This record gives sequence, structure tokens and C-alpha cells, in this order.
Amino acid sequence: MTTTSLPTGSVAEPSSTPIRSKREIISRAEGWRRRGPLLPALIFMIVVTQIPFLFTLYYSTQSWNLVRPGSRKFNWLNNYVDVFKDSQFRQVALNTVIMIVGTVIISVILGLLLALLLDRQFFGRGLIRTLLITPFLVTPVAAALIWKTTMLDPVFGLVNFVLKPFGVGQVDWISKYPLPSVMADLVWQWTPFMMLLILAGLQSMPRDIMEAARVDGASSFALFRELTLPHLRRFIELGAVLGAVYLVNTFDAVYMMTSGGPGVASSNLPYYIYQRAFLGFDIGQAAAMGVVTVIATIIISTLALRLIFKSFTGNEEAA
Repeated sequence: MTTTSLPTGSVAEPSSTPIRSKREIISRAEGWRRRGPLLPALIFMIVVTQIPFLFTLYYSTQSWNLVRPGSRKFNWLNNYVDVFKDSQFRQVALNTVIMIVGTVIISVILGLLLALLLDRQFFGRGLIRTLLITPFLVTPVAAALIWKTTMLDPVFGLVNFVLKPFGVGQVDWISKYPLPSVMADLVWQWTPFMMLLILAGLQSMPRDIMEAARVDGASSFALFRELTLPHLRRFIELGAVLGAVYLVNTFDAVYMMTSGGPGVASSNLPYYIYQRAFLGFDIGQAAAMGVVTVIATIIISTLALRLIFKSFTGNEEAA
């Protein structure tokens, strides 16, 4: 038997493999301990959102009409071809874009004005702030009924009552202007959200810079244009993206106020998909429309969120 001896004065280095493996085990256990409480929410999200979407993808490849038993068969991608050929779908998509863009722009402008007002000190500011937040707390169905019956009714509506001294008669706003009527309800609901978000941005502004600019003789408009608006840009962009993502799914207001009519003048994508699925009983085309809507929403939202995150990181690096 041969033995190996170490040179005189040398010390054998202990192996680091057990220590590393022990550290890896501890780090993995720590990682699972931190992720563990999130697993139920992750499982719930997968069950509620992703599994139904997979079924929707499957149904979108089927030619399936519920009023024709035995008509279900594999249809490849013909449903998607029919969707893009559908002139009503294109009109409804345009209505959806108008509804989202118009509502977001008007809500941001009104929210900015109200936030600038509430950023000042005056008596009763807390009460006024609470009253202005209230519309955002009203459920969408109740808000739609309020605007349909209380505000825009041709006989008893408050809008006609207020405009009567200006020569406006008993106008049936919902019948003549269905899409703007729905947008008015949505603006009423979403303005408080934009106001709160912008108000948070205003209150995070450094006051010393504003005071220094005033000492240098800058006017109020110059302060707003050069300091306030650039600071609020990322808050406005975030509010616009969040509002647009939510408004894509608007169904309650359209259903309760106009039912998409007259024709498809006030219909949006969720309501048109509902009509095709539960009134036209065409499950295949309705599923294809839903998939197209989801994909378009994901693409637009991803691009918008990347721009927002880039602006946030750019501002942090500049700071």
C-alpha cells in the first residue's frame, strides 16, 4: 500500500463543496419560503384566466353554432378570416378605439385640472376631495343607470333641465348620440382616478425648486409648462395605460345604456362578442373575436408599459 505525504509546511485545504451545497439548500429553501404565500394566488390566476383562454383558443378553431346541433367541426383558421372580413367587427373596433382614446384624454384633462385645484390650500378641501372621489366608487351598472335615467332622460333628465334656458329642448341624447352618451358616463367615473393619480404626482414634487423658480420671476404658466407638466408626465402616462386597459373590457355601460344600438353605433368589442356568442350563438367566431381582442390588447399594453418603465428608469438615472 502506498501513501502520499504532503510537503513539509503545507496545510490541506478543506473542500468547499459541502459548504456550497449547504448554502444552495438554504437559499433554495429561503426562496420557496418567500414564494410560498404567492402560490395560491398564482394557481388561482392560472385557473381563472389561463385555462379559459386555452379553451377559447380551442373554440376559435371550431365551426360551432348552438342552434344547429351536430354542426361542430374543426375549422382551422377560417373563423379568424371571417372576423377580419366582417365590416361590423371593423366598425365596432373603431368604436372601441374612439371610446377608449376619447374617455382617457378627457378624463386626464379634467383630472389634471381638478388635481391642480386640490393641490391648493382652501377651506373644505377634504370634503371636496371626498365628493370628487365618489363617482369612482359607484358600481358601473349603477353609474350607467344614473346617466341613463337621471342625467340623459329626454323628459326628466338633468342635462336637458340645465340646458333648457339656452334653448335646448327635450333632446333624447342616448338615441341621437349613443357613443358620446356612453363616453360621458365613463368620463364621469374615470376622472376621479386620474385626479388621484395626478394629485399624488403633484404632492411628490420638490417645493424648493418651485419656490426658487418663483423667486427668479417665473410666471405660473411657465412653472406649469417647464416644471409641473414634465414631472407629471409619467403619472399621466401610467393613468392613461391603466385606464385604457380597463376600458377595453367595458361592458356594463354599453349594455345598460344603449345595448349597442342603434345598429352598432355604440357597440364595443366586448359587447359585440357577447352578441355574437349569446344572441347569435356562433361560439367559434365569438371565440376568434375574443382571441384577436386579447392579442391586440397585450401588444398595445406591452409597448405602452415599456415606454412608461423606460421613462421611470430614465428619470431615476438622471436623478
